[in-house]
Amino acid sequence: MATELRQLFREALGLTDNDRATLAGLLIESLEAPPDPDVESAWAEEAERRWQEIQSGKVQTIPWEEIKAKLL
Repeated sequence: MATELRQLFREALGLTDNDRATLAGLLIESLEAPPDPDVESAWAEEAERRWQEIQSGKVQTIPWEEIKAKLL
């Protein structure tokens, strides 16, 4: 690890837990490629389709308590 990087790391350790978590998130986010507009649009359409199925009664939801009970 380069000296400058070590210094940055030591400084980051001095941040609050919340600030370190925010910094970590921002650093990870900076490594990601920009979102694909076509993918974003496809997910929005899929979410709308699923919502319409729930609203129409075609699909029934399962309460979280029931799912949790089955898992445990």
